[in-house]
Amino acid sequence: MAVGIGLAGAGTISTQYLTNLARYADVEVVAIGDLDTDRAAAQAKAHGVPASGTVQTVLEHPGVDVVVNLTIPSAHVAVSTAAIRAGKHVWSEKPLGLDRASARALLDEAAASGLQVCCAPDTVLGPGIQATLRAIADGSIGRPLAGLAIMQNPGPDAWHPSPEFFYSAGGGPVLDIGPYYLTSLVLGLGAVTSVVAGGGRAREVRTVMAGPNAGATFGVSVPTTANVLLRHASGASSVCLFSFDSGQRRTGLLEFQGTQATVVAPDPNRFDGVMRTHVAGEVRDELDLEDAGMGRGIGIVDLVRSLADGTPPRANGELAYHVLDIMLAIEESIASGNPVTVTSVPPVVAPLPADWSPLSPR
Repeated sequence: MAVGIGLAGAGTISTQYLTNLARYADVEVVAIGDLDTDRAAAQAKAHGVPASGTVQTVLEHPGVDVVVNLTIPSAHVAVSTAAIRAGKHVWSEKPLGLDRASARALLDEAAASGLQVCCAPDTVLGPGIQATLRAIADGSIGRPLAGLAIMQNPGPDAWHPSPEFFYSAGGGPVLDIGPYYLTSLVLGLGAVTSVVAGGGRAREVRTVMAGPNAGATFGVSVPTTANVLLRHASGASSVCLFSFDSGQRRTGLLEFQGTQATVVAPDPNRFDGVMRTHVAGEVRDELDLEDAGMGRGIGIVDLVRSLADGTPPRANGELAYHVLDIMLAIEESIASGNPVTVTSVPPVVAPLPADWSPLSPR
């Protein structure tokens, strides 16, 4: 029998979730809730979901087993906590929260209630990153030594009609885009123990460049460029650049260097892409990985299958908390100019089998 899913939030990202979840036989979306109940009703009608209303409607729905939290980042912990108190498991969009204390309290309450909290990004469960992680785990690159991650562009104010969120708490290139790269680096190289970062803001005030609000200005409260050195407990290190201030667009760069080879991963913000293995300066292997029906929502499939099997889900809350810990440490290091120790330790997560598919019902 399919597991009942309820969406808390009917914004733009909900369309991707609703489209994908409808293809996965393990789950069935039975309710959608939003502050804007008309928007929730429109999404329910468009995707054949039987019930809609407020977020409370979703929390009280008897057929909902897992709440998918698609609210704004500042509401993530509050909505996820309410879902736990309603007896529901949680899948949250990233980031898990905006501070360590409330995110930790959420996970502790869920554990005490015997419930799971999982968190995006589930792009790391797609064929592209999973093939990369299998190459690291099976020793194909030798002993892992280093990671490299780069995401730089002029910033979403160049194209987004309402970009203010991207420059306030919970946004910026570190907390908005960082989870894709940092989660991949942690899964490939292990827990991060310390962070040294430099950067800041190119401008204190930015201008909306597109849409009906073009010309409007707004303040910036988060770092918009971060140059980062991560040290991993394994002895490896990673260098990262995250920027909304760059005149050059360069995204999706993720590499893992080992003693025998370097593997270049596909864009961690995608489910598919090309993985290349380099040896002695030459490409020795190239693998074009298709999405195989995967998209946002496969982490929910992994969650419900893990509940059935009694095994830990891969995109678990402790992993998301560790990534949040890293991201906050990056911002703190930029502000202080000092190294910051990362004390959280995520569980080790094994790569998915190569034949794993969300399309085949369990």
